[in-house]
Amino acid sequence: MATKEDLHKLIDDLPEDEIQAAARYLQRLRDRRDPVLAALLNAPEDDEPETDHERQAVAEAMADLEAGRVVTSDEILDELEG
Repeated sequence: MATKEDLHKLIDDLPEDEIQAAARYLQRLRDRRDPVLAALLNAPEDDEPETDHERQAVAEAMADLEAGRVVTSDEILDELEG
């Protein structure tokens, strides 16, 4: 049976170009234990056609983004705390 020490050794021995793949794999193993995250990861893809209203909302959001009319999450938190 592998120990955390064994895993650390394996990670230390990995080539640099495999580090990201190993990290993603370990994150998935960890995240499978979270039932909410597991449900989101395993949810079927939304296959309903996009409505005209949704297309218009996306176009407006993209226009706002391109024009710089955005608020960061940090700015929202600052406002809520202020």
